[in-house]
Amino acid sequence: MKSILGIGNALTDILAVLPDDSLLEKYHLPKGSMQHVDMETGDNIWSALKEIGVKYVPGGSAANTITCTSIFGMPSGYIGKIGDDEIGHLFKSTMEQSGVKMTMLQGTKSSGRCMVFITGANAERTFADYMGAALELSPKDLRPEYFEGYDYFHIEGYLVQDQELISTAVQMAKAAGCIISIDMASYNVVESNDAFLHNLVDKYVDIVFANESESRAFTKLPPREALEELSRHCDIAVVKVGKEGSMVQSGDEYHFIGPWPAKTIDATGAGDTYAAGFLYAHSLGMPLDVCGQVGSIIAAKVVEVVGTKIDVPRWKAAKEEIRSLIALHGVNVEFV
Repeated sequence: MKSILGIGNALTDILAVLPDDSLLEKYHLPKGSMQHVDMETGDNIWSALKEIGVKYVPGGSAANTITCTSIFGMPSGYIGKIGDDEIGHLFKSTMEQSGVKMTMLQGTKSSGRCMVFITGANAERTFADYMGAALELSPKDLRPEYFEGYDYFHIEGYLVQDQELISTAVQMAKAAGCIISIDMASYNVVESNDAFLHNLVDKYVDIVFANESESRAFTKLPPREALEELSRHCDIAVVKVGKEGSMVQSGDEYHFIGPWPAKTIDATGAGDTYAAGFLYAHSLGMPLDVCGQVGSIIAAKVVEVVGTKIDVPRWKAAKEEIRSLIALHGVNVEFV
Protein backbone atom coordinates (compact mmCIF):
# COMPACT_ATOMS: atom_id res chain seq x y z
CA MET A 1 0.00 0.00 0.00
CA LYS A 2 1.36 3.41 -0.97
CA SER A 3 1.74 6.06 1.74
CA ILE A 4 0.88 9.73 2.09
CA LEU A 5 2.22 12.68 4.10
CA GLY A 6 0.25 15.87 4.68
CA ILE A 7 1.21 19.31 5.94
CA GLY A 8 -1.18 21.92 7.27
CA ASN A 9 -2.44 24.21 9.99
CA ALA A 10 -3.04 22.07 13.07
CA LEU A 11 -6.36 23.44 14.30
CA THR A 12 -8.89 21.94 16.69
CA ASP A 13 -12.55 22.64 16.05
CA ILE A 14 -14.31 23.39 19.34
CA LEU A 15 -18.10 23.14 19.10
CA ALA A 16 -20.22 24.71 21.83
CA VAL A 17 -23.99 25.12 22.14
CA LEU A 18 -24.60 28.37 24.04
CA PRO A 19 -27.69 28.99 26.21
CA ASP A 20 -27.81 32.65 25.12
CA ASP A 21 -25.81 35.38 23.37
CA SER A 22 -24.02 36.71 26.43
CA LEU A 23 -20.65 35.16 25.64
CA LEU A 24 -20.83 36.48 22.06
CA GLU A 25 -21.60 39.94 23.35
CA LYS A 26 -18.83 39.81 25.93
CA TYR A 27 -16.18 39.10 23.30
CA HIS A 28 -17.73 41.33 20.62
CA LEU A 29 -18.53 38.48 18.24
CA PRO A 30 -21.44 39.43 15.92
CA LYS A 31 -23.83 36.52 15.59
CA GLY A 32 -23.23 34.58 12.38
CA SER A 33 -19.80 36.13 11.76
CA MET A 34 -16.30 34.68 11.48
CA GLN A 35 -13.71 36.62 13.47
CA HIS A 36 -9.98 36.17 14.04
CA VAL A 37 -9.00 36.68 17.68
CA ASP A 38 -5.67 37.18 19.45
CA MET A 39 -4.07 34.78 21.92
CA GLU A 40 -5.45 36.44 25.06
CA THR A 41 -8.99 36.53 23.72
CA GLY A 42 -8.71 32.99 22.38
CA ASP A 43 -7.51 31.66 25.73
CA ASN A 44 -10.19 33.56 27.63
CA ILE A 45 -12.96 32.23 25.39
CA TRP A 46 -11.54 28.73 25.72
CA SER A 47 -11.60 28.99 29.54
CA ALA A 48 -15.23 30.14 29.44
CA LEU A 49 -16.24 27.34 27.09
CA LYS A 50 -14.78 24.64 29.31
CA GLU A 51 -17.39 25.50 31.92
CA ILE A 52 -20.20 25.10 29.37
CA GLY A 53 -19.17 21.79 27.85
CA VAL A 54 -17.84 21.41 24.32
CA LYS A 55 -17.08 18.91 21.56
CA TYR A 56 -13.53 18.72 20.19
CA VAL A 57 -12.57 17.62 16.67
CA PRO A 58 -9.05 17.90 15.18
CA GLY A 59 -9.37 19.98 12.04
CA GLY A 60 -7.65 21.91 9.31
CA SER A 61 -7.94 20.93 5.65
CA ALA A 62 -4.89 18.66 5.35
CA ALA A 63 -5.59 17.00 8.71
CA ASN A 64 -9.11 16.13 7.52
CA THR A 65 -7.72 14.60 4.32
CA ILE A 66 -4.95 12.66 6.04
CA THR A 67 -7.30 11.28 8.71
CA CYS A 68 -9.48 9.86 5.94
CA THR A 69 -6.58 8.32 3.99
CA SER A 70 -5.49 6.62 7.20
CA ILE A 71 -8.97 5.22 7.78
CA PHE A 72 -8.90 3.89 4.20
CA GLY A 73 -5.76 1.99 5.19
CA MET A 74 -3.04 4.12 3.60
CA PRO A 75 0.01 4.60 5.85
CA SER A 76 -0.47 8.31 6.57
CA GLY A 77 1.65 10.99 8.22
CA TYR A 78 1.12 14.62 9.15
CA ILE A 79 3.37 17.63 9.84
CA GLY A 80 2.07 20.53 11.91
CA LYS A 81 2.76 22.73 14.91
CA ILE A 82 0.92 22.94 18.22
CA GLY A 83 1.38 24.52 21.64
CA ASP A 84 2.28 22.69 24.82
CA ASP A 85 -1.30 22.65 26.07
CA GLU A 86 -4.42 20.57 26.44
CA ILE A 87 -5.81 21.37 22.99
CA GLY A 88 -2.52 20.54 21.26
CA HIS A 89 -2.13 17.24 23.07
CA LEU A 90 -5.74 16.40 22.19
CA PHE A 91 -5.11 17.15 18.50
CA LYS A 92 -2.07 14.89 18.43
CA SER A 93 -3.60 11.99 20.35
CA THR A 94 -6.85 12.00 18.37
CA MET A 95 -5.00 11.93 15.06
CA GLU A 96 -2.82 9.09 16.35
CA GLN A 97 -5.95 7.17 17.33
CA SER A 98 -6.94 7.35 13.65
CA GLY A 99 -3.60 5.74 12.79
CA VAL A 100 -1.78 8.85 11.59
CA LYS A 101 1.98 9.09 12.23
CA MET A 102 2.40 12.54 13.72
CA THR A 103 5.36 14.89 13.31
CA MET A 104 4.05 17.53 15.69
CA LEU A 105 6.41 20.39 16.35
CA GLN A 106 5.95 22.62 19.38
CA GLY A 107 5.45 26.36 19.10
CA THR A 108 5.66 29.16 21.66
CA LYS A 109 1.99 30.15 21.37
CA SER A 110 -1.17 28.33 22.37
CA SER A 111 -2.49 25.69 19.99
CA GLY A 112 -4.65 26.87 17.11
CA ARG A 113 -8.40 26.44 17.33
CA CYS A 114 -11.61 27.26 15.56
CA MET A 115 -14.32 27.93 18.11
CA VAL A 116 -17.84 27.39 16.80
CA PHE A 117 -20.72 28.80 18.82
CA ILE A 118 -24.24 27.52 18.13
CA THR A 119 -27.03 29.79 19.37
CA GLY A 120 -30.75 30.34 19.02
CA ALA A 121 -33.61 28.25 17.74
CA ASN A 122 -32.14 28.23 14.23
CA ALA A 123 -28.78 26.90 15.48
CA GLU A 124 -26.93 29.85 13.97
CA ARG A 125 -23.17 29.42 13.96
CA THR A 126 -20.62 32.07 14.95
CA PHE A 127 -16.88 31.47 14.53
CA ALA A 128 -13.84 32.74 16.41
CA ASP A 129 -10.53 31.58 14.94
CA TYR A 130 -7.22 31.69 16.75
CA MET A 131 -4.37 30.34 14.59
CA GLY A 132 -1.77 30.39 17.36
CA ALA A 133 1.12 27.94 17.14
CA ALA A 134 -0.07 26.63 13.74
CA LEU A 135 1.27 29.79 12.11
CA GLU A 136 4.69 29.32 13.69
CA LEU A 137 5.52 26.37 11.41
CA SER A 138 8.56 27.57 9.47
CA PRO A 139 11.05 26.33 6.84
CA LYS A 140 13.70 25.67 9.44
CA ASP A 141 11.36 23.17 11.13
CA LEU A 142 11.43 20.85 8.12
CA ARG A 143 13.87 17.96 7.71
CA PRO A 144 14.44 15.79 4.60
CA GLU A 145 13.89 12.66 6.70
CA TYR A 146 10.30 13.73 7.42
CA PHE A 147 9.49 13.04 3.73
CA GLU A 148 11.44 9.84 3.22
CA GLY A 149 9.42 6.70 2.60
CA TYR A 150 6.24 8.50 1.49
CA ASP A 151 4.75 8.15 -1.98
CA TYR A 152 2.45 11.20 -1.84
CA PHE A 153 2.78 14.64 -0.28
CA HIS A 154 -0.45 16.62 0.19
CA ILE A 155 -0.40 20.38 0.80
CA GLU A 156 -3.08 22.48 2.43
CA GLY A 157 -3.44 25.55 0.24
CA TYR A 158 -3.68 27.96 3.16
CA LEU A 159 0.02 27.35 3.81
CA VAL A 160 1.13 28.97 0.54
CA GLN A 161 0.84 32.29 2.35
CA ASP A 162 4.20 31.27 3.82
CA GLN A 163 5.91 30.91 0.47
CA GLU A 164 9.32 30.00 1.86
CA LEU A 165 7.79 27.19 3.95
CA ILE A 166 6.04 25.62 0.97
CA SER A 167 9.03 26.09 -1.33
CA THR A 168 11.20 24.21 1.16
CA ALA A 169 8.59 21.49 1.63
CA VAL A 170 8.05 20.73 -2.05
CA GLN A 171 11.78 20.61 -2.74
CA MET A 172 12.22 18.04 0.04
CA ALA A 173 9.17 16.10 -1.13
CA LYS A 174 10.41 15.97 -4.74
CA ALA A 175 13.84 14.87 -3.57
CA ALA A 176 12.11 12.03 -1.68
CA GLY A 177 10.27 11.01 -4.87
CA CYS A 178 6.78 12.04 -3.75
CA ILE A 179 3.80 12.70 -5.98
CA ILE A 180 2.70 16.17 -4.85
CA SER A 181 -0.93 17.28 -4.55
CA ILE A 182 -2.39 20.57 -3.40
CA ASP A 183 -5.87 21.65 -2.37
CA MET A 184 -6.10 25.33 -3.29
CA ALA A 185 -8.15 26.02 -0.15
CA SER A 186 -9.60 29.48 -0.83
CA TYR A 187 -10.04 31.83 -3.78
CA ASN A 188 -8.61 34.78 -1.84
CA VAL A 189 -5.48 32.75 -1.01
CA VAL A 190 -5.12 31.99 -4.72
CA GLU A 191 -5.59 35.64 -5.69
CA SER A 192 -3.08 36.95 -3.17
CA ASN A 193 -0.43 34.36 -4.11
CA ASP A 194 -1.10 34.18 -7.85
CA ALA A 195 2.43 34.29 -9.26
CA PHE A 196 3.84 32.02 -6.57
CA LEU A 197 1.07 29.43 -7.04
CA HIS A 198 1.52 29.34 -10.80
CA ASN A 199 5.24 28.75 -10.38
CA LEU A 200 4.61 26.10 -7.69
CA VAL A 201 2.12 24.18 -9.81
CA ASP A 202 4.25 24.40 -12.95
CA LYS A 203 7.43 23.15 -11.27
CA TYR A 204 6.36 20.85 -8.48
CA VAL A 205 2.66 19.92 -8.24
CA ASP A 206 1.30 16.78 -9.92
CA ILE A 207 -2.35 16.88 -8.78
CA VAL A 208 -4.42 20.03 -8.19
CA PHE A 209 -7.77 20.12 -6.37
CA ALA A 210 -9.81 23.31 -6.76
CA ASN A 211 -13.42 24.38 -6.50
CA GLU A 212 -15.16 26.73 -8.93
CA SER A 213 -14.06 29.98 -7.31
CA GLU A 214 -10.48 28.80 -6.76
CA SER A 215 -10.11 27.56 -10.34
CA ARG A 216 -11.50 30.87 -11.63
CA ALA A 217 -9.04 32.81 -9.44
CA PHE A 218 -6.15 30.73 -10.82
CA THR A 219 -7.15 30.80 -14.50
CA LYS A 220 -9.65 33.70 -14.83
CA LEU A 221 -11.93 31.21 -16.64
CA PRO A 222 -15.26 29.44 -15.95
CA PRO A 223 -15.07 25.86 -14.55
CA ARG A 224 -14.79 23.71 -17.70
CA GLU A 225 -12.27 26.00 -19.37
CA ALA A 226 -10.47 26.44 -16.04
CA LEU A 227 -10.08 22.68 -15.76
CA GLU A 228 -8.51 22.49 -19.19
CA GLU A 229 -6.15 25.34 -18.41
CA LEU A 230 -5.19 23.81 -15.06
CA SER A 231 -4.44 20.51 -16.76
CA ARG A 232 -1.79 22.27 -18.86
CA HIS A 233 0.10 23.14 -15.67
CA CYS A 234 -0.01 19.76 -13.89
CA ASP A 235 -0.51 16.04 -14.54
CA ILE A 236 -4.04 15.82 -13.10
CA ALA A 237 -6.49 18.68 -12.55
CA VAL A 238 -9.69 18.35 -10.51
CA VAL A 239 -12.36 21.04 -10.37
CA LYS A 240 -15.22 20.45 -7.93
CA VAL A 241 -18.54 22.05 -8.85
CA GLY A 242 -20.43 21.59 -5.59
CA LYS A 243 -23.69 19.65 -5.72
CA GLU A 244 -23.25 19.26 -9.50
CA GLY A 245 -20.24 16.95 -9.03
CA SER A 246 -16.67 17.29 -10.23
CA MET A 247 -14.51 17.24 -13.34
CA VAL A 248 -11.14 15.57 -13.86
CA GLN A 249 -8.66 16.06 -16.68
CA SER A 250 -5.21 14.75 -17.50
CA GLY A 251 -3.85 15.73 -20.89
CA ASP A 252 -6.67 15.07 -23.36
CA GLU A 253 -8.48 12.67 -21.00
CA TYR A 254 -11.59 14.25 -19.50
CA HIS A 255 -14.25 12.93 -17.12
CA PHE A 256 -17.33 14.45 -15.56
CA ILE A 257 -18.14 12.82 -12.21
CA GLY A 258 -21.72 13.12 -11.05
CA PRO A 259 -22.46 13.64 -7.36
CA TRP A 260 -23.09 10.60 -5.19
CA PRO A 261 -26.58 10.60 -3.59
CA ALA A 262 -26.65 12.34 -0.20
CA LYS A 263 -28.98 14.12 2.19
CA THR A 264 -26.86 17.22 2.66
CA ILE A 265 -27.00 19.10 5.95
CA ASP A 266 -23.46 20.55 6.18
CA ALA A 267 -20.94 20.81 3.33
CA THR A 268 -17.98 21.43 5.68
CA GLY A 269 -15.09 19.10 4.85
CA ALA A 270 -16.53 17.79 1.58
CA GLY A 271 -13.52 18.94 -0.45
CA ASP A 272 -11.06 17.51 2.06
CA THR A 273 -12.69 14.07 2.06
CA TYR A 274 -13.04 14.10 -1.74
CA ALA A 275 -9.28 14.60 -2.00
CA ALA A 276 -8.70 11.69 0.38
CA GLY A 277 -10.88 9.35 -1.68
CA PHE A 278 -9.32 10.46 -4.95
CA LEU A 279 -5.75 10.02 -3.70
CA TYR A 280 -6.55 6.64 -2.14
CA ALA A 281 -7.98 5.34 -5.43
CA HIS A 282 -5.07 6.87 -7.36
CA SER A 283 -2.63 5.04 -5.10
CA LEU A 284 -4.32 1.77 -6.15
CA GLY A 285 -3.76 2.60 -9.81
CA MET A 286 -7.43 3.20 -10.54
CA PRO A 287 -8.54 5.05 -13.71
CA LEU A 288 -9.17 8.77 -13.24
CA ASP A 289 -12.95 8.46 -13.44
CA VAL A 290 -12.89 5.86 -10.66
CA CYS A 291 -10.66 8.13 -8.55
CA GLY A 292 -13.28 10.85 -8.92
CA GLN A 293 -16.11 8.47 -8.08
CA VAL A 294 -14.36 7.29 -4.91
CA GLY A 295 -13.87 10.93 -3.93
CA SER A 296 -17.54 11.59 -4.61
CA ILE A 297 -18.66 8.61 -2.52
CA ILE A 298 -16.79 9.66 0.60
CA ALA A 299 -17.66 13.35 0.17
CA ALA A 300 -21.34 12.36 0.07
CA LYS A 301 -20.98 10.82 3.54
CA VAL A 302 -19.41 13.84 5.24
CA VAL A 303 -22.11 16.25 4.00
CA GLU A 304 -24.70 14.16 5.84
CA VAL A 305 -23.17 15.00 9.24
CA VAL A 306 -22.45 18.26 11.06
CA GLY A 307 -18.73 18.92 10.99
CA THR A 308 -15.91 17.08 9.26
CA LYS A 309 -15.94 13.66 10.91
CA ILE A 310 -17.91 10.82 9.33
CA ASP A 311 -19.63 8.46 11.77
CA VAL A 312 -19.00 4.70 11.85
CA PRO A 313 -22.18 3.60 9.99
CA ARG A 314 -21.46 5.98 7.12
CA TRP A 315 -17.81 4.92 6.96
CA LYS A 316 -18.95 1.31 6.78
CA ALA A 317 -21.38 2.10 3.96
CA ALA A 318 -18.73 4.11 2.07
CA LYS A 319 -16.20 1.30 2.29
CA GLU A 320 -18.72 -1.22 0.95
CA GLU A 321 -19.59 1.04 -1.98
CA ILE A 322 -15.93 1.74 -2.73
CA ARG A 323 -14.94 -1.92 -2.42
CA SER A 324 -17.62 -2.88 -4.95
CA LEU A 325 -16.59 -0.11 -7.35
CA ILE A 326 -12.90 -0.97 -7.25
CA ALA A 327 -13.63 -4.70 -7.60
CA LEU A 328 -15.14 -3.96 -11.02
CA HIS A 329 -11.61 -3.03 -12.09
CA GLY A 330 -10.04 -6.26 -10.91
CA VAL A 331 -8.66 -5.01 -7.59
CA ASN A 332 -9.83 -6.42 -4.27
CA VAL A 333 -9.36 -4.19 -1.25
CA GLU A 334 -9.85 -5.09 2.38
CA PHE A 335 -10.59 -2.34 4.89
CA VAL A 336 -9.88 -2.61 8.60
